[in-house]
Amino acid sequence: MVTAWDMPVQADTPKSFIKLNDAEKHFGAVRALDKVDFSVERGECVGLVGHNGAGKSTLMHMLVGTLPLDRGQMVIAGNPEDSYSVSRGKKLGIRCVFQELSLCPNLSVAENTRINHPSLRGFGWHRRAATLIEKKLDEIFPDHAIDPSDIVSDLSIGRRQMVEVARAFTVTEDPLNLVILDEPTSSLDAHTAGQLLAFVRRFVAGGGSCILISHVLGEVLDNADRIVIMRDGKVVAAEAAKAFDRERLVATMGGAEHRQKTAAEVHAGERQVGALRVRARPSRQRDGAELVAHAGEIIGLAGLAGHGQTDLLLSIYKAASHRKAGVDVTAPVALVAGDRQSDGVFPQWSIAENIGIRSLSRLRNGLLISARKEAELASAWQKRIGIRTPDMNNNILSLSGGNQQKALFARALGSDADIILMDDPMRGVDIGTKLEVYDLIRQEAAKGRTFVWYTTETEELDNCQHVYVFKSGYIVADLRRDELTEEKIIQSSFVEAG
Repeated sequence: MVTAWDMPVQADTPKSFIKLNDAEKHFGAVRALDKVDFSVERGECVGLVGHNGAGKSTLMHMLVGTLPLDRGQMVIAGNPEDSYSVSRGKKLGIRCVFQELSLCPNLSVAENTRINHPSLRGFGWHRRAATLIEKKLDEIFPDHAIDPSDIVSDLSIGRRQMVEVARAFTVTEDPLNLVILDEPTSSLDAHTAGQLLAFVRRFVAGGGSCILISHVLGEVLDNADRIVIMRDGKVVAAEAAKAFDRERLVATMGGAEHRQKTAAEVHAGERQVGALRVRARPSRQRDGAELVAHAGEIIGLAGLAGHGQTDLLLSIYKAASHRKAGVDVTAPVALVAGDRQSDGVFPQWSIAENIGIRSLSRLRNGLLISARKEAELASAWQKRIGIRTPDMNNNILSLSGGNQQKALFARALGSDADIILMDDPMRGVDIGTKLEVYDLIRQEAAKGRTFVWYTTETEELDNCQHVYVFKSGYIVADLRRDELTEEKIIQSSFVEAG
């Protein structure tokens, strides 16, 4: 098999692979895209950034053919596309990994690969599909530990994301010219994310094109050739990546003006810890290190993804209602899930109902739930955390991914829980919202709430007083605020456990 990015570019080949000119898209009275000009050249990685609701996802849907243009023109490989569709995009070599993963959970990894490649048919197709995806996983994520026979629902969200990404880069009869990656590292640890981004650079160096959408601004600055910034459905800047730094990116994106709290500020805000809230030991750890969290503390969990952090959070969550060996919990608990589709939202319910589900005892009027109290709670948190919607009675799935995550934070913080467990909750959340949530977490901790926070983003650990590093289901390091560095976290992540 020969991919388009393995072949030399001919002298008469247009430099731009795909262009949108004067593109517009409306949803009722909402103008999601407003006269947008956008292009990607062959052998170029374009970083696309902007707050949730800026128009990035709408633009990507138009590039892959899932949404039609209301106005404007699309040109691919020098040819105007008047009747563009998903099938046409696939024939032209355009793939997309959307933020909300699209794998079929009841099928195996190999069977999910077959969905993208109808040419894999006849006797032996399953073996060929398994070989295809395994080779690509080996190429992108050398130590992935995923078997093509694995059922997708049995995989962690990080491994599901690895499969989704690898599947997008597999090739059979259709070419591969442009891959759109929408928050591709949101569920990956730093090591695995580095593997993916290194592969993206190799893909681009070989003549392929890539669009990288990420709220981790360092990823965009380090890996994009050009950066396009969107705000309110418009492109507000498009320049070479070297023309930007983090401060300029944040300023151009607009929104509330926040700044990162430095380690010194976090240290200055520390105070005498309160009563013991959580004492927990991973199930595999018979003695030695254990997690201890007091009132008012923000405790971080770090290490490579899938090494026991989520398991410990779930153990704490369950121990709040059912006594569990090795885990002591002394206050009500709420969980902010990172995998919002599987573990977070109730997809048939409204935004208000999703927020109020953890506070039913306070929302009752006799035996029934008071619609007025539910609406008041939702409205208060919509204002406080900035959920972007015209009506909180809309279905939860009407929100962008980042705003769905805000609703999950509102559910937890609006409840009576004194212990908030967070399972890598910032995936798909823009930088402005992240900074607002960081401030909100510190404010709530100052009031005595306890946070136990698993994150794959190292910079988020700067908000924590203690960080426990995990490896193979064990706590292998307990780092205080004054000894916390990225180097120590990485070193601890690769030590022998047990």
